[in-house]
Amino acid sequence: MRRTRIKFMFSVLTTIFLLASLFITGLAAPKQTVAVQILAVNDFHGALVTSGARGGVEYMATLVKQKRAENENTIFVSAGDMVGASPLISALFHDEPTILAFNLMGLDYAITGNHEFDEGVQELKRLQEGGCHPVDGCLAGDFPGASFKFLAGNVINLKNGQTLFSSYKIRSFAGAKVAFVGIAYDKTPTIVTAAGTAGVEFLDETTAVNAIAAELKEKGIKTIVMLIHDGGSQGVPSASLDPNACINFSGSIANVVNASDPEIDLFITGHTHGAYNCNISDRLVTGALTNGEYITEIDLVLDRDSGDIVSKTVLNVPVLKTVAKDPEMTALVDKYQALSAPLANRVIGSITADILRYGDRTRESPLGDVIADAQLASTSAPEKGGAVAAFMNPGGIRASFTYAQISAGEQPGEITYGEAFTVQPFGNDLVTMTLTGAQIKAVLEQQATTNLTLQISNGVTYTWTKSAAVGSRVTDLKFYDVPVDPALSYQITVNSFLATGGDGFTVLTQGTNRLVGQVDIDALVDYFRANSPVAPGLANRITVLP
Repeated sequence: MRRTRIKFMFSVLTTIFLLASLFITGLAAPKQTVAVQILAVNDFHGALVTSGARGGVEYMATLVKQKRAENENTIFVSAGDMVGASPLISALFHDEPTILAFNLMGLDYAITGNHEFDEGVQELKRLQEGGCHPVDGCLAGDFPGASFKFLAGNVINLKNGQTLFSSYKIRSFAGAKVAFVGIAYDKTPTIVTAAGTAGVEFLDETTAVNAIAAELKEKGIKTIVMLIHDGGSQGVPSASLDPNACINFSGSIANVVNASDPEIDLFITGHTHGAYNCNISDRLVTGALTNGEYITEIDLVLDRDSGDIVSKTVLNVPVLKTVAKDPEMTALVDKYQALSAPLANRVIGSITADILRYGDRTRESPLGDVIADAQLASTSAPEKGGAVAAFMNPGGIRASFTYAQISAGEQPGEITYGEAFTVQPFGNDLVTMTLTGAQIKAVLEQQATTNLTLQISNGVTYTWTKSAAVGSRVTDLKFYDVPVDPALSYQITVNSFLATGGDGFTVLTQGTNRLVGQVDIDALVDYFRANSPVAPGLANRITVLP
Protein backbone atom coordinates (compact mmCIF):
# COMPACT_ATOMS: atom_id res chain seq x y z
CA MET A 1 0.00 0.00 0.00
CA ARG A 2 2.78 2.35 0.95
CA ARG A 3 4.63 1.46 -2.25
CA THR A 4 1.49 2.32 -4.25
CA ARG A 5 1.26 5.73 -2.58
CA ILE A 6 4.90 6.43 -3.36
CA LYS A 7 4.32 5.50 -7.01
CA PHE A 8 1.25 7.74 -7.15
CA MET A 9 3.07 10.69 -5.60
CA PHE A 10 5.99 10.18 -7.98
CA SER A 11 3.59 10.12 -10.92
CA VAL A 12 1.92 13.36 -9.75
CA LEU A 13 5.25 15.09 -9.23
CA THR A 14 6.46 13.95 -12.63
CA THR A 15 3.31 15.30 -14.26
CA ILE A 16 3.67 18.63 -12.49
CA PHE A 17 7.32 18.84 -13.51
CA LEU A 18 6.47 18.11 -17.13
CA LEU A 19 3.67 20.66 -17.19
CA ALA A 20 5.91 23.27 -15.59
CA SER A 21 8.63 22.52 -18.11
CA LEU A 22 6.22 22.90 -20.98
CA PHE A 23 4.92 26.16 -19.53
CA ILE A 24 8.41 27.56 -19.06
CA THR A 25 9.43 26.39 -22.51
CA GLY A 26 6.35 28.08 -23.95
CA LEU A 27 7.25 31.33 -22.25
CA ALA A 28 10.80 31.16 -23.48
CA ALA A 29 9.92 30.27 -27.07
CA PRO A 30 10.24 33.27 -29.40
CA LYS A 31 7.13 34.56 -31.09
CA GLN A 32 6.68 33.68 -34.72
CA THR A 33 6.87 37.07 -36.44
CA VAL A 34 6.86 38.57 -39.91
CA ALA A 35 8.39 41.87 -41.03
CA VAL A 36 6.19 44.14 -43.18
CA GLN A 37 7.40 47.29 -44.91
CA ILE A 38 5.02 50.09 -45.92
CA LEU A 39 6.22 52.77 -48.34
CA ALA A 40 4.05 55.88 -48.50
CA VAL A 41 3.82 59.10 -50.49
CA ASN A 42 1.28 61.89 -50.30
CA ASP A 43 0.39 65.00 -52.30
CA PHE A 44 2.45 63.97 -55.33
CA HIS A 45 0.51 66.39 -57.59
CA GLY A 46 1.75 64.96 -60.87
CA ALA A 47 5.35 65.98 -60.15
CA LEU A 48 6.94 63.56 -62.64
CA VAL A 49 9.93 65.88 -62.96
CA THR A 50 11.24 68.28 -60.31
CA SER A 51 13.81 71.06 -60.50
CA GLY A 52 15.39 70.67 -57.05
CA ALA A 53 17.69 68.11 -55.50
CA ARG A 54 14.85 65.78 -54.50
CA GLY A 55 11.97 64.12 -56.29
CA GLY A 56 11.20 62.91 -59.80
CA VAL A 57 9.72 59.56 -60.75
CA GLU A 58 12.93 58.34 -62.42
CA TYR A 59 14.64 58.41 -59.02
CA MET A 60 11.60 57.44 -56.96
CA ALA A 61 11.18 54.26 -59.00
CA THR A 62 14.80 53.29 -58.30
CA LEU A 63 14.37 53.93 -54.58
CA VAL A 64 11.16 51.89 -54.46
CA LYS A 65 12.88 48.97 -56.19
CA GLN A 66 15.75 49.13 -53.69
CA LYS A 67 13.35 49.10 -50.77
CA ARG A 68 11.34 46.21 -52.19
CA ALA A 69 14.54 44.20 -52.52
CA GLU A 70 15.07 44.61 -48.75
CA ASN A 71 11.70 43.09 -47.87
CA GLU A 72 9.42 41.02 -50.08
CA ASN A 73 6.49 41.97 -47.80
CA THR A 74 6.32 45.53 -49.09
CA ILE A 75 3.18 47.59 -49.64
CA PHE A 76 3.32 50.92 -51.52
CA VAL A 77 0.52 53.43 -50.83
CA SER A 78 -0.51 57.04 -51.52
CA ALA A 79 -2.34 59.25 -49.02
CA GLY A 80 -4.13 61.31 -51.65
CA ASP A 81 -3.67 64.17 -54.13
CA MET A 82 -1.56 62.01 -56.40
CA VAL A 83 -3.10 63.96 -59.29
CA GLY A 84 -4.41 67.50 -59.70
CA ALA A 85 -2.56 70.82 -59.38
CA SER A 86 -0.01 69.12 -61.63
CA PRO A 87 2.70 70.50 -63.91
CA LEU A 88 1.97 70.63 -67.61
CA ILE A 89 3.72 67.33 -68.41
CA SER A 90 0.98 65.52 -66.50
CA ALA A 91 -1.94 67.96 -66.50
CA LEU A 92 -1.98 68.39 -70.26
CA PHE A 93 -2.92 64.70 -70.48
CA HIS A 94 -5.42 64.77 -67.59
CA ASP A 95 -2.81 63.18 -65.31
CA GLU A 96 -2.72 59.91 -67.24
CA PRO A 97 1.13 59.98 -67.16
CA THR A 98 1.10 60.07 -63.35
CA ILE A 99 -1.21 57.07 -63.15
CA LEU A 100 1.01 55.19 -65.60
CA ALA A 101 4.13 56.07 -63.59
CA PHE A 102 2.66 54.65 -60.39
CA ASN A 103 1.47 51.58 -62.29
CA LEU A 104 5.09 50.98 -63.22
CA MET A 105 6.19 51.45 -59.60
CA GLY A 106 3.62 48.90 -58.41
CA LEU A 107 1.54 51.17 -56.20
CA ASP A 108 -0.97 49.07 -54.25
CA TYR A 109 -3.52 51.56 -52.90
CA ALA A 110 -4.29 55.26 -53.20
CA ILE A 111 -6.90 57.20 -51.31
CA THR A 112 -8.86 60.00 -52.88
CA GLY A 113 -7.56 63.41 -51.88
CA ASN A 114 -9.46 66.57 -52.65
CA HIS A 115 -7.63 67.10 -55.94
CA GLU A 116 -8.74 63.72 -57.25
CA PHE A 117 -12.15 65.42 -57.56
CA ASP A 118 -10.94 68.46 -59.52
CA GLU A 119 -12.44 67.16 -62.77
CA GLY A 120 -15.40 65.39 -61.19
CA VAL A 121 -16.43 61.90 -60.15
CA GLN A 122 -16.67 60.45 -63.65
CA GLU A 123 -13.14 61.54 -64.50
CA LEU A 124 -11.89 59.99 -61.25
CA LYS A 125 -13.59 56.74 -62.19
CA ARG A 126 -11.94 56.93 -65.62
CA LEU A 127 -8.53 57.19 -63.97
CA GLN A 128 -9.35 53.97 -62.12
CA GLU A 129 -10.99 52.06 -64.95
CA GLY A 130 -9.28 53.46 -68.07
CA GLY A 131 -10.55 54.69 -71.39
CA CYS A 132 -10.18 57.84 -73.44
CA HIS A 133 -11.05 61.28 -72.09
CA PRO A 134 -14.66 62.13 -73.03
CA VAL A 135 -13.70 65.49 -74.55
CA ASP A 136 -10.03 65.32 -75.53
CA GLY A 137 -10.03 61.68 -76.52
CA CYS A 138 -6.89 59.53 -76.48
CA LEU A 139 -4.17 62.14 -76.37
CA ALA A 140 -1.27 59.69 -76.12
CA GLY A 141 -2.69 56.30 -77.03
CA ASP A 142 -4.97 53.93 -75.14
CA PHE A 143 -5.16 54.57 -71.42
CA PRO A 144 -5.55 51.38 -69.34
CA GLY A 145 -6.40 53.06 -66.04
CA ALA A 146 -4.83 52.48 -62.66
CA SER A 147 -3.58 49.01 -61.82
CA PHE A 148 -3.73 50.01 -58.14
CA LYS A 149 -7.00 50.51 -56.24
CA PHE A 150 -8.46 53.78 -55.05
CA LEU A 151 -9.96 53.68 -51.54
CA ALA A 152 -12.61 56.04 -50.16
CA GLY A 153 -14.39 54.79 -47.07
CA ASN A 154 -16.26 58.02 -46.36
CA VAL A 155 -17.29 59.08 -49.88
CA ILE A 156 -20.84 57.97 -50.58
CA ASN A 157 -22.42 57.67 -54.02
CA LEU A 158 -25.79 59.37 -53.62
CA LYS A 159 -27.34 57.21 -56.35
CA ASN A 160 -26.90 53.90 -54.55
CA GLY A 161 -25.75 54.77 -51.02
CA GLN A 162 -22.55 52.79 -51.46
CA THR A 163 -19.01 54.04 -51.05
CA LEU A 164 -17.55 55.41 -54.26
CA PHE A 165 -14.59 53.02 -53.93
CA SER A 166 -13.82 50.28 -51.42
CA SER A 167 -13.41 51.38 -47.82
CA TYR A 168 -10.46 49.08 -47.16
CA LYS A 169 -8.37 46.18 -48.36
CA ILE A 170 -6.96 43.37 -46.20
CA ARG A 171 -3.57 41.82 -46.89
CA SER A 172 -2.12 38.71 -45.27
CA PHE A 173 1.60 38.30 -44.53
CA ALA A 174 2.53 34.79 -43.38
CA GLY A 175 -0.85 34.60 -41.68
CA ALA A 176 -0.76 38.06 -40.08
CA LYS A 177 -3.50 40.26 -41.54
CA VAL A 178 -3.23 44.01 -42.08
CA ALA A 179 -6.11 46.28 -43.10
CA PHE A 180 -5.47 49.37 -45.22
CA VAL A 181 -8.32 51.87 -44.86
CA GLY A 182 -8.89 54.91 -47.08
CA ILE A 183 -10.48 58.11 -45.73
CA ALA A 184 -10.96 61.25 -47.83
CA TYR A 185 -10.76 64.80 -46.50
CA ASP A 186 -14.32 65.42 -45.35
CA LYS A 187 -14.20 69.13 -46.23
CA THR A 188 -13.42 68.41 -49.88
CA PRO A 189 -16.73 69.93 -51.10
CA THR A 190 -15.63 73.29 -49.67
CA ILE A 191 -12.30 73.37 -51.49
CA VAL A 192 -13.11 72.07 -54.98
CA THR A 193 -15.69 73.29 -57.43
CA ALA A 194 -19.28 72.23 -56.81
CA ALA A 195 -19.24 70.24 -60.06
CA GLY A 196 -16.25 68.26 -58.82
CA THR A 197 -18.18 66.62 -55.98
CA ALA A 198 -21.62 66.47 -57.58
CA GLY A 199 -23.33 63.16 -56.85
CA VAL A 200 -21.31 62.21 -53.78
CA GLU A 201 -21.41 62.94 -50.06
CA PHE A 202 -18.41 63.12 -47.71
CA LEU A 203 -18.96 61.65 -44.25
CA ASP A 204 -17.24 62.98 -41.14
CA GLU A 205 -13.71 61.58 -40.90
CA THR A 206 -13.79 60.49 -37.27
CA THR A 207 -17.21 58.85 -37.57
CA ALA A 208 -16.10 56.89 -40.64
CA VAL A 209 -12.75 55.93 -39.11
CA ASN A 210 -14.38 54.43 -36.02
CA ALA A 211 -17.17 52.68 -37.93
CA ILE A 212 -14.69 50.97 -40.25
CA ALA A 213 -12.41 50.07 -37.33
CA ALA A 214 -15.35 48.40 -35.56
CA GLU A 215 -16.11 46.36 -38.69
CA LEU A 216 -12.50 45.26 -39.00
CA LYS A 217 -12.30 44.27 -35.34
CA GLU A 218 -15.32 42.01 -35.85
CA LYS A 219 -13.31 40.32 -38.61
CA GLY A 220 -10.48 39.73 -36.13
CA ILE A 221 -8.08 42.24 -37.69
CA LYS A 222 -5.55 43.49 -35.14
CA THR A 223 -3.37 45.76 -37.31
CA ILE A 224 -5.20 48.69 -38.92
CA VAL A 225 -3.43 51.24 -41.11
CA MET A 226 -5.41 54.41 -41.77
CA LEU A 227 -4.64 56.30 -44.98
CA ILE A 228 -6.27 59.69 -44.51
CA HIS A 229 -6.07 62.87 -46.56
CA ASP A 230 -5.89 65.18 -43.59
CA GLY A 231 -2.84 66.28 -41.70
CA GLY A 232 -0.95 68.83 -39.68
CA SER A 233 2.32 70.68 -39.53
CA GLN A 234 5.33 71.20 -37.34
CA GLY A 235 5.82 74.48 -35.54
CA VAL A 236 9.33 75.05 -36.89
CA PRO A 237 10.61 77.17 -39.80
CA SER A 238 10.77 75.32 -43.11
CA ALA A 239 14.49 76.04 -43.39
CA SER A 240 15.17 73.94 -40.30
CA LEU A 241 12.55 71.29 -40.95
CA ASP A 242 13.59 67.85 -39.80
CA PRO A 243 11.28 65.39 -41.57
CA ASN A 244 12.16 62.65 -39.13
CA ALA A 245 11.08 64.50 -35.99
CA CYS A 246 7.85 65.83 -34.59
CA ILE A 247 8.19 69.28 -33.02
CA ASN A 248 5.24 71.34 -31.81
CA PHE A 249 2.88 69.40 -34.06
CA SER A 250 -0.53 70.91 -34.70
CA GLY A 251 -3.37 70.20 -37.08
CA SER A 252 -6.83 68.73 -37.42
CA ILE A 253 -5.46 65.20 -37.81
CA ALA A 254 -4.55 65.22 -34.10
CA ASN A 255 -8.23 65.61 -33.25
CA VAL A 256 -9.12 62.63 -35.45
CA VAL A 257 -6.39 60.48 -33.92
CA ASN A 258 -7.34 61.33 -30.34
CA ALA A 259 -11.01 60.54 -31.00
CA SER A 260 -10.34 57.31 -32.89
CA ASP A 261 -10.49 53.66 -31.87
CA PRO A 262 -7.25 52.72 -30.06
CA GLU A 263 -6.99 49.57 -32.21
CA ILE A 264 -5.89 51.79 -35.11
CA ASP A 265 -2.11 51.58 -35.13
CA LEU A 266 -0.95 53.97 -37.80
CA PHE A 267 -2.16 57.10 -39.62
CA ILE A 268 -0.52 57.90 -42.97
CA THR A 269 -1.62 61.46 -43.71
CA GLY A 270 -1.58 64.15 -46.38
CA HIS A 271 -3.16 67.41 -47.52
CA THR A 272 -1.07 69.80 -45.43
CA HIS A 273 2.19 69.00 -47.25
CA GLY A 274 3.98 68.41 -43.96
CA ALA A 275 6.98 66.19 -43.29
CA TYR A 276 6.66 64.61 -39.87
CA ASN A 277 6.69 61.37 -37.94
CA CYS A 278 4.73 61.79 -34.73
CA ASN A 279 3.53 59.69 -31.84
CA ILE A 280 0.02 60.79 -30.90
CA SER A 281 -1.86 58.72 -28.34
CA ASP A 282 0.68 55.92 -28.93
CA ARG A 283 -0.10 55.85 -32.66
CA LEU A 284 2.32 56.72 -35.45
CA VAL A 285 1.22 59.69 -37.56
CA THR A 286 3.29 60.29 -40.69
CA GLY A 287 3.55 62.79 -43.54
CA ALA A 288 6.02 62.86 -46.45
CA LEU A 289 6.00 66.51 -47.57
CA THR A 290 4.83 66.89 -51.20
CA ASN A 291 5.78 66.39 -54.87
CA GLY A 292 7.50 63.07 -54.19
CA GLU A 293 10.45 64.62 -52.35
CA TYR A 294 10.26 61.96 -49.65
CA ILE A 295 8.99 58.44 -49.21
CA THR A 296 7.90 57.42 -45.73
CA GLU A 297 9.30 54.01 -44.80
CA ILE A 298 7.34 52.25 -42.06
CA ASP A 299 8.69 48.94 -40.76
CA LEU A 300 6.34 46.72 -38.76
CA VAL A 301 7.06 43.44 -37.05
CA LEU A 302 3.84 41.44 -36.64
CA ASP A 303 3.03 38.48 -34.44
CA ARG A 304 1.94 35.81 -36.93
CA ASP A 305 -0.42 34.15 -34.45
CA SER A 306 -2.21 37.16 -32.97
CA GLY A 307 -1.74 39.67 -35.78
CA ASP A 308 -0.62 42.31 -33.27
CA ILE A 309 2.27 44.69 -33.86
CA VAL A 310 5.39 43.67 -31.96
CA SER A 311 7.44 46.70 -33.00
CA LYS A 312 7.20 49.65 -35.39
CA THR A 313 9.69 52.19 -36.74
CA VAL A 314 9.31 55.00 -39.24
CA LEU A 315 11.67 57.13 -41.32
CA ASN A 316 11.17 59.72 -44.04
CA VAL A 317 13.63 58.85 -46.80
CA PRO A 318 14.58 61.60 -49.27
CA VAL A 319 14.20 60.82 -52.97
CA LEU A 320 17.66 61.97 -53.99
CA LYS A 321 18.88 62.41 -57.54
CA THR A 322 22.15 60.68 -56.73
CA VAL A 323 20.81 57.23 -57.63
CA ALA A 324 20.55 55.85 -61.14
CA LYS A 325 17.46 56.72 -63.15
CA ASP A 326 14.96 53.94 -63.72
CA PRO A 327 14.99 53.28 -67.49
CA GLU A 328 11.27 52.50 -67.77
CA MET A 329 10.43 55.74 -66.04
CA THR A 330 12.88 57.69 -68.17
CA ALA A 331 11.11 56.38 -71.27
CA LEU A 332 7.75 57.50 -69.89
CA VAL A 333 9.04 60.96 -68.93
CA ASP A 334 10.76 61.43 -72.30
CA LYS A 335 7.56 60.51 -74.13
CA TYR A 336 5.38 63.05 -72.36
CA GLN A 337 8.03 65.77 -72.32
CA ALA A 338 8.31 65.45 -76.09
CA LEU A 339 4.54 65.62 -76.50
CA SER A 340 4.18 68.65 -74.26
CA ALA A 341 7.38 70.50 -75.20
CA PRO A 342 6.04 72.66 -78.06
CA LEU A 343 3.59 74.29 -75.65
CA ALA A 344 5.59 74.08 -72.44
CA ASN A 345 8.78 75.66 -73.80
CA ARG A 346 7.18 78.72 -75.40
CA VAL A 347 8.42 81.93 -73.73
CA ILE A 348 5.50 84.15 -72.69
CA GLY A 349 7.39 87.04 -71.05
CA SER A 350 9.90 87.89 -68.36
CA ILE A 351 10.32 89.06 -64.76
CA THR A 352 12.59 91.63 -63.15
CA ALA A 353 13.25 89.55 -60.02
CA ASP A 354 11.89 86.55 -58.12
CA ILE A 355 8.11 86.77 -57.71
CA LEU A 356 7.26 84.61 -54.74
CA ARG A 357 4.20 82.90 -53.45
CA TYR A 358 4.16 82.22 -49.71
CA GLY A 359 3.61 78.80 -48.21
CA ASP A 360 1.83 80.62 -45.39
CA ARG A 361 -1.57 81.21 -46.95
CA THR A 362 -2.55 83.74 -44.31
CA ARG A 363 -0.38 86.41 -45.97
CA GLU A 364 -0.62 88.61 -49.01
CA SER A 365 2.15 87.56 -51.41
CA PRO A 366 3.98 89.32 -54.27
CA LEU A 367 2.89 86.63 -56.74
CA GLY A 368 -0.67 86.60 -55.43
CA ASP A 369 -1.02 90.27 -56.19
CA VAL A 370 0.43 89.84 -59.70
CA ILE A 371 -2.08 87.08 -60.45
CA ALA A 372 -4.95 89.21 -59.15
CA ASP A 373 -3.71 92.07 -61.35
CA ALA A 374 -3.72 89.74 -64.36
CA GLN A 375 -7.28 88.67 -63.64
CA LEU A 376 -8.40 92.28 -63.29
CA ALA A 377 -6.71 93.19 -66.58
CA SER A 378 -8.56 90.33 -68.27
CA THR A 379 -12.00 91.46 -67.07
CA SER A 380 -11.85 95.25 -66.65
CA ALA A 381 -13.06 96.17 -70.13
CA PRO A 382 -16.83 96.91 -70.18
CA GLU A 383 -17.52 94.15 -72.69
CA LYS A 384 -15.61 91.66 -70.51
CA GLY A 385 -17.38 92.46 -67.26
CA GLY A 386 -16.17 95.89 -66.24
CA ALA A 387 -14.46 94.60 -63.09
CA VAL A 388 -12.94 97.11 -60.66
CA ALA A 389 -11.25 94.52 -58.42
CA ALA A 390 -10.10 90.90 -58.47
CA PHE A 391 -9.57 88.45 -55.61
CA MET A 392 -7.45 85.29 -55.82
CA ASN A 393 -7.33 82.30 -53.44
CA PRO A 394 -3.78 81.63 -52.17
CA GLY A 395 -4.18 77.84 -52.47
CA GLY A 396 -4.55 78.22 -56.23
CA ILE A 397 -0.95 79.43 -56.51
CA ARG A 398 1.26 76.36 -56.62
CA ALA A 399 4.80 77.66 -57.24
CA SER A 400 6.89 80.83 -57.46
CA PHE A 401 8.51 82.51 -60.45
CA THR A 402 12.27 82.60 -59.89
CA TYR A 403 14.66 84.66 -62.00
CA ALA A 404 17.34 81.97 -62.20
CA GLN A 405 15.05 79.11 -63.20
CA ILE A 406 15.87 77.66 -66.63
CA SER A 407 13.45 74.95 -67.73
CA ALA A 408 13.82 74.89 -71.52
CA GLY A 409 17.02 76.72 -72.45
CA GLU A 410 15.45 80.17 -72.11
CA GLN A 411 17.36 83.18 -70.77
CA PRO A 412 17.40 84.00 -67.03
CA GLY A 413 14.31 85.96 -66.13
CA GLU A 414 12.29 84.61 -69.05
CA ILE A 415 9.09 82.75 -68.20
CA THR A 416 7.82 79.79 -70.23
CA TYR A 417 4.28 78.61 -70.58
CA GLY A 418 5.18 75.45 -68.66
CA GLU A 419 6.48 77.50 -65.73
CA ALA A 420 3.32 79.61 -65.73
CA PHE A 421 1.19 76.49 -65.83
CA THR A 422 3.04 75.09 -62.83
CA VAL A 423 2.08 78.27 -60.96
CA GLN A 424 -1.59 78.08 -61.99
CA PRO A 425 -2.46 74.50 -63.02
CA PHE A 426 -6.19 74.30 -62.27
CA GLY A 427 -7.73 75.70 -65.42
CA ASN A 428 -10.39 77.70 -63.56
CA ASP A 429 -12.56 80.13 -65.50
CA LEU A 430 -12.66 83.76 -64.44
CA VAL A 431 -16.09 84.87 -63.23
CA THR A 432 -17.06 88.54 -63.00
CA MET A 433 -20.06 89.21 -60.76
CA THR A 434 -21.97 91.99 -59.08
CA LEU A 435 -21.63 92.42 -55.32
CA THR A 436 -22.61 95.26 -53.04
CA GLY A 437 -19.99 97.04 -51.01
CA ALA A 438 -21.41 95.38 -47.91
CA GLN A 439 -21.05 91.95 -49.49
CA ILE A 440 -17.44 92.63 -50.52
CA LYS A 441 -16.67 93.66 -46.95
CA ALA A 442 -18.31 90.44 -45.72
CA VAL A 443 -16.20 88.36 -48.10
CA LEU A 444 -13.03 89.90 -46.73
CA GLU A 445 -14.17 89.36 -43.16
CA GLN A 446 -14.69 85.66 -43.94
CA GLN A 447 -10.90 85.41 -44.19
CA ALA A 448 -10.82 85.00 -40.42
CA THR A 449 -12.96 81.86 -40.41
CA THR A 450 -11.22 80.36 -43.45
CA ASN A 451 -7.76 81.21 -42.08
CA LEU A 452 -6.80 82.37 -45.56
CA THR A 453 -5.91 85.78 -46.99
CA LEU A 454 -7.31 86.59 -50.41
CA GLN A 455 -4.77 88.04 -52.81
CA ILE A 456 -6.03 91.36 -54.19
CA SER A 457 -5.57 93.41 -57.32
CA ASN A 458 -4.02 96.84 -57.61
CA GLY A 459 -6.25 99.64 -56.32
CA VAL A 460 -7.80 97.61 -53.50
CA THR A 461 -6.78 98.66 -49.99
CA TYR A 462 -8.27 98.03 -46.58
CA THR A 463 -7.49 97.61 -42.91
CA TRP A 464 -8.17 94.24 -41.36
CA THR A 465 -8.44 93.99 -37.60
CA LYS A 466 -8.20 90.52 -36.11
CA SER A 467 -8.66 90.34 -32.37
CA ALA A 468 -10.53 88.36 -29.74
CA ALA A 469 -12.28 91.56 -28.68
CA VAL A 470 -13.75 92.66 -32.01
CA GLY A 471 -13.45 89.52 -34.13
CA SER A 472 -12.75 89.99 -37.85
CA ARG A 473 -13.39 93.55 -38.94
CA VAL A 474 -12.62 95.20 -42.28
CA THR A 475 -12.50 98.99 -42.30
CA ASP A 476 -11.30 101.75 -44.61
CA LEU A 477 -12.06 99.60 -47.69
CA LYS A 478 -11.22 101.57 -50.83
CA PHE A 479 -11.05 101.06 -54.58
CA TYR A 480 -8.46 103.43 -56.04
CA ASP A 481 -8.54 105.63 -52.93
CA VAL A 482 -12.33 105.97 -53.10
CA PRO A 483 -14.21 104.53 -50.10
CA VAL A 484 -16.40 101.55 -50.98
CA ASP A 485 -20.07 102.38 -50.37
CA PRO A 486 -21.88 99.47 -48.65
CA ALA A 487 -25.07 100.26 -50.59
CA LEU A 488 -23.55 100.54 -54.07
CA SER A 489 -22.90 97.65 -56.47
CA TYR A 490 -19.48 96.79 -57.86
CA GLN A 491 -18.16 94.37 -60.46
CA ILE A 492 -15.49 92.07 -59.05
CA THR A 493 -13.65 89.07 -60.52
CA VAL A 494 -12.77 85.74 -58.91
CA ASN A 495 -12.03 82.33 -60.34
CA SER A 496 -14.74 79.70 -60.75
CA PHE A 497 -13.55 77.87 -57.64
CA LEU A 498 -14.12 80.90 -55.42
CA ALA A 499 -17.30 81.83 -57.29
CA THR A 500 -18.96 78.65 -56.01
CA GLY A 501 -17.99 79.39 -52.41
CA GLY A 502 -14.67 77.53 -52.45
CA ASP A 503 -12.38 77.69 -49.41
CA GLY A 504 -15.37 78.78 -47.32
CA PHE A 505 -15.95 82.15 -49.00
CA THR A 506 -19.68 81.52 -49.18
CA VAL A 507 -20.68 85.18 -49.60
CA LEU A 508 -19.36 84.97 -53.17
CA THR A 509 -22.22 82.61 -54.05
CA GLN A 510 -24.53 85.64 -53.66
CA GLY A 511 -22.94 87.41 -56.62
CA THR A 512 -25.32 88.22 -59.51
CA ASN A 513 -24.97 89.08 -63.21
CA ARG A 514 -22.23 86.52 -63.63
CA LEU A 515 -20.09 86.63 -66.75
CA VAL A 516 -17.63 83.78 -67.44
CA GLY A 517 -14.38 84.96 -69.01
CA GLN A 518 -10.95 83.54 -69.82
CA VAL A 519 -9.33 80.53 -68.22
CA ASP A 520 -7.03 81.83 -65.46
CA ILE A 521 -3.80 80.59 -67.05
CA ASP A 522 -4.68 82.34 -70.31
CA ALA A 523 -5.25 85.60 -68.43
CA LEU A 524 -1.82 85.24 -66.79
CA VAL A 525 -0.15 84.54 -70.14
CA ASP A 526 -1.79 87.59 -71.74
CA TYR A 527 -0.70 89.75 -68.80
CA PHE A 528 2.92 88.67 -69.19
CA ARG A 529 2.83 89.30 -72.91
CA ALA A 530 1.46 92.81 -72.39
CA ASN A 531 3.50 93.84 -69.34
CA SER A 532 6.89 92.12 -69.41
CA PRO A 533 9.19 92.45 -67.68
CA VAL A 534 6.81 91.98 -64.76
CA ALA A 535 7.90 93.17 -61.33
CA PRO A 536 6.84 91.55 -58.04
CA GLY A 537 3.57 92.76 -56.58
CA LEU A 538 3.86 95.22 -53.73
CA ALA A 539 2.17 92.82 -51.30
CA ASN A 540 1.29 95.76 -49.04
CA ARG A 541 -2.28 96.46 -50.05
CA ILE A 542 -3.65 95.14 -46.77
CA THR A 543 -3.01 96.73 -43.40
CA VAL A 544 -3.40 94.05 -40.74
CA LEU A 545 -3.95 95.08 -37.13
CA PRO A 546 -3.91 92.72 -34.13
